[in-house]
Amino acid sequence: MGGMNISSVGAGGYEPSRQVGAARQEQKALVEALREEREGQPDVAEMMKEAREKAAEREKMFKRPKSSRRYGDTTMIAYTKLARAKSLGDVDAASGYARRQIAQLRAAKHSDSDNADRIQAAINQLQKAVNRAGRKKREISQEKLTAKRQAKLEKEKRAREAKRLRHQLRSRQAARMIRESGYLREAEIDNRMQDHIAATKQEMRTQMQELTGQTQTTVDAAIQQYAAASAGPAPEPEINVQA
Repeated sequence: MGGMNISSVGAGGYEPSRQVGAARQEQKALVEALREEREGQPDVAEMMKEAREKAAEREKMFKRPKSSRRYGDTTMIAYTKLARAKSLGDVDAASGYARRQIAQLRAAKHSDSDNADRIQAAINQLQKAVNRAGRKKREISQEKLTAKRQAKLEKEKRAREAKRLRHQLRSRQAARMIRESGYLREAEIDNRMQDHIAATKQEMRTQMQELTGQTQTTVDAAIQQYAAASAGPAPEPEINVQA
């Protein structure tokens, strides 16, 4: 009887020891799995660096460097030269100026991409000036022919016909002057509109920069919260062994 009691106690004491060993192995495996999971997650410093790089790219996208050059001034100068031109040589000089400015602006468009729209608007106006210069040359040539015919009629004592041609010539010249003053007003209005568009775009870029800064602050805060949550030690699982 006594031998049977001792054997029974020994078997009962072995079973809890085996349970404790298995629980410790399970705890070790769980801690190792948590460590591997944490190591597999991106480093906090890398996350913050990546977020800052993306914010810098967005800021560069919406940033517009200030340009001291007013591209629209070239159109005003070109139309002023064209309006003051009295001879074919003067018109050629005005047209040559416009062509040179077009070539320079096309080159500037590649180096100053932030003002590409503004530059293209100036190119369009200058191209119109070149075309209008060609029209003015034809008109001046026609006016010279009309003046010669008028002088011939006056020489022949054909006063009525000479007077009619003189009135016709003055009417054409007056109409041309009015039209050319309209060219100047058109260029001025276009310049103002382009300035307004540029100011609007600049305001939008400023707002986007502010929004980007706020977004970056939110991202940094979220990363810091994540870092704080991840910095704590892995929880030790409880071992509940019932004897």
